[in-house]
Amino acid sequence: MGAPKQKWTADEEAALKAGVIKHGAGKWRTILKDPEYSSVLYLRSNVDLKDKWRNMSVMANGWSSREKSKFAVKRMHHVSKREESPLPADNDVKSDEDAVDIKAHEVPLMPIPAPIRSTIRSSILGRSLRMKCLSQLFLPSHLRSFLRSCAHQSSLSAGKQLHAVILTASLPASHNSFLPNALLHLYSSCGVVSYARHLFFQIPSSHKDLADWTSFLNCLSKHKNDPCEAYWLFNELRRRGILVDDVVLLSMLGLCARVGNLEMGTQLHGCVMKMGFKYSLKACNAIMNMYVKCGLLSKVRGVFSEMKEQNVVSWSILLEGYVGSGLIKEGCLLLNEMVLQSGLRLNHVSLCSILSASAQSGDVAFGRLVHVLALKEVGLDIMVGTALVDMYAKCGRINVAVRVFEYLPRRNVVTWNAMLGGLAMHGKGKAVLHMFSKMFEEANPDDLTFIAVLSACSHAGLVDQGWEYFHNLEPVYGITPKIDHYACMVDLLGRAGRLEEAERLIHNMPMPPNEVVLGSLLGSCSLHGKLQIGERILHDLVQMDPQNTEYHILLSNIYASSGNRKQANSLRDALYRRGIRKVPGMSSIHIGCRVHQFTAGDKSHPRTPEIYHTLDDMIIRLKLAGYVPHTASQISAGADGGYSGDEEEKEQALLSHSEKLAFCFGLISTSPGTSLYIFKNLRMCHDCHSAIKIASDVYQREITVRDRNRFHYFKQGSCSCSDYW
Repeated sequence: MGAPKQKWTADEEAALKAGVIKHGAGKWRTILKDPEYSSVLYLRSNVDLKDKWRNMSVMANGWSSREKSKFAVKRMHHVSKREESPLPADNDVKSDEDAVDIKAHEVPLMPIPAPIRSTIRSSILGRSLRMKCLSQLFLPSHLRSFLRSCAHQSSLSAGKQLHAVILTASLPASHNSFLPNALLHLYSSCGVVSYARHLFFQIPSSHKDLADWTSFLNCLSKHKNDPCEAYWLFNELRRRGILVDDVVLLSMLGLCARVGNLEMGTQLHGCVMKMGFKYSLKACNAIMNMYVKCGLLSKVRGVFSEMKEQNVVSWSILLEGYVGSGLIKEGCLLLNEMVLQSGLRLNHVSLCSILSASAQSGDVAFGRLVHVLALKEVGLDIMVGTALVDMYAKCGRINVAVRVFEYLPRRNVVTWNAMLGGLAMHGKGKAVLHMFSKMFEEANPDDLTFIAVLSACSHAGLVDQGWEYFHNLEPVYGITPKIDHYACMVDLLGRAGRLEEAERLIHNMPMPPNEVVLGSLLGSCSLHGKLQIGERILHDLVQMDPQNTEYHILLSNIYASSGNRKQANSLRDALYRRGIRKVPGMSSIHIGCRVHQFTAGDKSHPRTPEIYHTLDDMIIRLKLAGYVPHTASQISAGADGGYSGDEEEKEQALLSHSEKLAFCFGLISTSPGTSLYIFKNLRMCHDCHSAIKIASDVYQREITVRDRNRFHYFKQGSCSCSDYW
């Protein structure tokens, strides 16, 4: 039984506010006036003083912020002296009547109670207490608590302020305080790889536990493009004999899924089995996701079948695999089995995941089915609505995307970015700028918003408007230009033929250029035949990524276009001798709930004879309409595996490009007048662009082609890009 509750006397309350308390001869009495902290709460535990003293907890709603701050400072000002003020022994105080006054700085500090902690935390992240007082207020344990809160909320700005206090206020910096560990978790959760790496290697091995290793490993797996360091860290973890748990394995499986590393992912699959996580639902879902991203659908189905139980995440991953691989009919059957037979309901996350797979594959039919289910299951909220806008835009139905966007009851900056990005992909630059002016009524633009705006200006050739938005990024919108914004500007200037200006912009960048920036400029050199600039840029690109064939092919095309066939053949022969192969162009078209894929010169399709018969007939009709094969940049493979310059071979190779094969299959598989949608993994070549533009008029078809950069909408002999891409 606790001590009876007693009311505060006026003197005691005054003493409490002054930071002075009274104690008895070995027993603390509990005085509780209001458990909801609407008045003063003062707790004392019924233990001997020689065992433990408890600090009092104070919270008075009637006090002003200044009174609270002043009281807290008084109570905690002399924390460093608590070792110099030993607790009184029992014989120091003879009775309750002989009680003496104890000053605030003589009372040992305990963890701050939740109500005061929430007040101080809000003041740290906001306004009430100033940073200059923190070193006097908190022990390392309190700072660790605040750092954990910042890490949990990914509040990098507040975390950096606390880090500054630790460095400048002479707080305990020893490893025994474990403050470096808390800082490691902060920077890891916020994705600041360089800071996290420095702290991780600064902390001695004796003071690092599995949570520290896992935190840094998770940071590397999520926020670093090069996976080598994460692989090394995982191997080092195992080499030291530290027993890894399922959290580490999930992090590594997520990394393998992100970079598409099947070899490492398969080894991790074996680790999961050997370490007893075979029936872990999370581990099995992570393995399935890894195989989906690596394109091994048979493995995904095998893992799914062996699971003791499947949840909505398991079904969503399986659906994503089938839909992303173009197996739409099987995807529909799976969706029917999931909803009707298994009784599982799609949630927001699973709906967005499936819609993302539909957008990737370009199949709008399955996306429409999921749209109906979304309206039935969860309604049209911001999250699902944004995924629908993105799906319809990437499937070539930009008008439907706009209608969905306008129908949404609420929209945030992510929704606006999806809509602006979709319009930019379709080359609707003026529509993007018009919609951007309306955005401020509902959301403030972020850095991704301006990437969409600058990209729209680039595709539409709006150079002056693009320059204006770029120059106003920081002074008007308060956004520091990032390397992606510079890449958009280089692309904008390069497409417009202002390559020297683009090169000057690269030299004046506050950060070194990456592959995207230099690759954009090299693509513009290929477009405008600027050989000298292209040679300089290729030298820098090869240093960054020697195995990337795209840059060599672009420069080879520049040589070929300028009439230097010998140099073009030499460059490609050098790639062949080094064992480096060009990424094959691939075009896909959705017909009859299936995706049909073609590569250049492909003869693996069951209807190959019909396709090539239609192709021969189409070429004759196109030539009669004015089509002339553009063989200037085409270099065909020779019999020895090298490259030859025979004109007839080049023309035959050109006429069997994957886009033309997909278009011919669409002609024989659909009724006259049906719109066709073709999806290409690389940039559309000039010859295919010219051929399909004429074919849209000859065959009276509306043809939409999505290449790697943008959409081309062909109708009645013209393209939406106005030959500017």
